[in-house]
Amino acid sequence: MTQQIISIGSDRFEDDVVKSTAPVVVTFYSDECPPCQALEPLINYLAGKYSDHVKFVRIHRQKNRELAGRLGIKSSPTVLFYKDSEEVCGRLTGYIKKAELRKSIEDVLGDACPKIERSRQEYDALILGGGPAGLTAAIYLARARLRTVVIDEGLPGGQASTTFHISNYPGTNGTVRGKDLMGNMVEQAMSFGAVVESFKEVLEIDLSKDIKYVKTEDTDYYAKCVVLATGAEPKKLPAEGEREYRGRGVHYCATCDGAMYQDRKVVVIGGGNSAVEEAVFLTRFASHITVIHQFDHFQASRVAQDELFRNSNIDVIWDSEVRKIEGDALVKNLVIENLKTKETKTIPADGVFVYIGMQPRTDVLDGQVKLNEWGYISADENLRTNIDGVYAAGDVLDKKFRQIATAVGDGAVAGLMAEKYVAEKNHI
Repeated sequence: MTQQIISIGSDRFEDDVVKSTAPVVVTFYSDECPPCQALEPLINYLAGKYSDHVKFVRIHRQKNRELAGRLGIKSSPTVLFYKDSEEVCGRLTGYIKKAELRKSIEDVLGDACPKIERSRQEYDALILGGGPAGLTAAIYLARARLRTVVIDEGLPGGQASTTFHISNYPGTNGTVRGKDLMGNMVEQAMSFGAVVESFKEVLEIDLSKDIKYVKTEDTDYYAKCVVLATGAEPKKLPAEGEREYRGRGVHYCATCDGAMYQDRKVVVIGGGNSAVEEAVFLTRFASHITVIHQFDHFQASRVAQDELFRNSNIDVIWDSEVRKIEGDALVKNLVIENLKTKETKTIPADGVFVYIGMQPRTDVLDGQVKLNEWGYISADENLRTNIDGVYAAGDVLDKKFRQIATAVGDGAVAGLMAEKYVAEKNHI
């Protein structure tokens, strides 16, 4: 942790936060919390950039339960913003993107924001996304002696780096920590000469020309070819009140926040492997779990379903969706609708854990490459998109299976194809 961030307890909250003459960014965090681990290097990065204008404070949530409870904080991490003795802006929780955190800081600062100086960089190959697919492509391209850069909006590693145990990746001793596996991939790519850029916000892209252009908040990148490996992220619950109660009872990580619901009633929304497995996990803490699913059957594996159905503390509500989340400072009730009968009813809930699938990170690519109806990138068997010199790999692809092993395979193919493309261009 950088010296520009101070760790405090509840006894210093009034002096260091409320009475501070400078704006304050306050992070409540927990141990063994993947989103907290992902947020820490981002906070360090932004503290280095804004510490002359903003104070950065971190508070351990479990060790300061009374303070967290008084502030209505039930999720790790939760980031608050204070200015002139009052909380301002909206709170941020869960897997927090750099763009939303930076924007909140700059909204607090107003005209006092530091000026950003731009730079220009040129490469043979540019890779958007530093997950398994992007890093594998970087290994192949850099090993082929191509000037290669990986740009990631967060810390390289993608979703895999926040997975505690990975037990199905070939060549490991049964299980491997996602953080360790992805750390090895980053080091391997860099050992061949790849440049790995963290916490880069992509503001503009032009892939239509021979030399591709990517603009971030502080750099203009130019490259002969591009590999798109931006990945996917959890879908947010499309219900009234979701944003308001996110971090105040609405969660997307049972590993991070399940312990807060000891002897409470919680709801899990979804029917795939993640929903079913996390519902079983939550029985370690909650007194009762209700699973709400929009269909009359699960899509999870038979093994996962069998474990759920054997647990007497889990009930299932079929053919239903959540329409509204109700509460005061925290979640109290859910209004759900039966999709067949159209009847609505209200059920009590102390917490809600959402697992309703993934969505591709392709917002910045819309209009650049061909996407399918769900927003995933369309590519041929050699992972070529509809634009010459542009390839796609990993979870952002229109494909059936999304695993670390398949992402690595995609990265290898995309890297080899991009290498071939650059070689042919260099000989024209």
